[in-house]
Amino acid sequence: MSAKDVTDDLEFVCTNILILIIRTSSNHKSPAWGIQVLTANLGTLLDLYGVEKGLDHFRSTQELTFDEFRYYLQHEVFSSLPKTLTLPISREFEKKISEVCWFVCRKNLLTREKPIFADNSVFKLFRIFCLLADLVQDADDSNRYIVVLQPSEAGLVAEQLVHCLGLRWDAGDWEALGSSIGHFKWAAFLAVLEAKYCCDQQLHSKALVEAVDEIYDVFIEDIIKKGYLFKRGYLLPTMREYWCVLQPCALTYYKSSSQKEQCGRIAIDEYCSVEAAVGDGKIQKFQLITPERTFEFGTQDHKSRLQWVSALRQAAAVSGGAEGFQRRARAGRRGAGARREQEVRETRARLQHEVRARLAAEAQAQELVELAQKDNKKLEELKHAQVELEKLLQEETQAKRDEEIVRALQARVLAEEWERREELERLQEEQNRMLEEERLKRKQFEMLQAEKEAQYREAERRLKELEDEKQKLDEELRAAQEKIQKTELNANAIHVQLRDLNPVLRNGERARRAISFVPTTKSSSDTLIDVRAIRHLKVLDNNDNM
Repeated sequence: MSAKDVTDDLEFVCTNILILIIRTSSNHKSPAWGIQVLTANLGTLLDLYGVEKGLDHFRSTQELTFDEFRYYLQHEVFSSLPKTLTLPISREFEKKISEVCWFVCRKNLLTREKPIFADNSVFKLFRIFCLLADLVQDADDSNRYIVVLQPSEAGLVAEQLVHCLGLRWDAGDWEALGSSIGHFKWAAFLAVLEAKYCCDQQLHSKALVEAVDEIYDVFIEDIIKKGYLFKRGYLLPTMREYWCVLQPCALTYYKSSSQKEQCGRIAIDEYCSVEAAVGDGKIQKFQLITPERTFEFGTQDHKSRLQWVSALRQAAAVSGGAEGFQRRARAGRRGAGARREQEVRETRARLQHEVRARLAAEAQAQELVELAQKDNKKLEELKHAQVELEKLLQEETQAKRDEEIVRALQARVLAEEWERREELERLQEEQNRMLEEERLKRKQFEMLQAEKEAQYREAERRLKELEDEKQKLDEELRAAQEKIQKTELNANAIHVQLRDLNPVLRNGERARRAISFVPTTKSSSDTLIDVRAIRHLKVLDNNDNM
């Protein structure tokens, strides 16, 4: 962005602010103390010190008009800006200048009977007003300037505010209000917002602050969209969630919605493109392709992805330019309004010309009629009969001509009606064909849906059977485990008894008598353990006999 573009952009906003300051005075001359303070602060912002001292020697008079003061700012203050500035830096200059001007005039601009907005919210509305307002000459005094907001521009701000508060917007009511008020000055603009849309006692003060912040982001910060997005990392290819803020020149992402910890910033220009990507079912993905690299993002649902893709394409489309998005939109609206006014003026001039031409033709016709009457009166006595015959002949000829004209018109109207009827029949056939295709598609979709539902019910039934079978197997497994535990306990008890009885056993008969005392209420596994124990005892007896 060149220094001239920045100067013009800053001058537009500062001009509106300065006019609001000067209008607080009783005449159109600038208040000396306020102008010096304002000039000194503007110079401090631009690293210029003592620029306010030049006001005393700028003109021979003690007071300055607004045009003179604006000329001084252009050539003594804003001329120190560098030749090129980026859009963020110019916005930072604009913000600081607005804060300085607000500091000078806030006392007068905040004065009202029943305040509803907080002072900080009023300042943000003040910046929006200065951005969208027009600088016009006062109708009563051509040396005075006033800052007014067109009803259409004020309607945009009011509509955004109403939507942010969750209320219903009535466009017809606003048109009636705008036509009754006309151009909105600052006091009227703020009073309408507070009295008409924010006077509800159920609205919380925090909601008002958030609503004003929302429209401030849209109009001043040029924020097209903001919200949570999943972003794939560069070193760690995992999808992490960030709070993203989209502007025409960049997409900035933070750790949270408080926007305190910035995690990154992606520059957006007209060479960027956005394409949808294949998701994994849970995350709807899309890609932001820049000249440097490709970034992958994702959303929770398909609707959010469509909104972000559309917003990113809009940001890429409007990224090229020396001024902000809202300023270009404002200029476009003003150009369209000027064209409409020009067309209205031209149409009005044509109508007036036609009216004058018609009046002149009527006057000329009236003169001709009077002359004809005089001539007829003079010739009435001499050529009465001849005049009557000529009159009848003329009437008959005119009647024939009128009849031919009417027949030609009827034939043309009939042909047009016939063509229109054929076109309607063709459209009706096309509509019937489209309805039939839509009916077939709907029938196929219903059949497919019924088939999917049947498969779903079959899967649920199979899942229930598997769960029942799993429960039965779990019960059998628990019973087997309990049985194995009991078997192990019985085996350990028998082993202990056999070990205690081993020294006194002499032959297989005593072993059989010892085993006969073991309870017979055992399972097949217990009996197998007893047989093994008896065999072991027999081997021990044989060893003793040997």
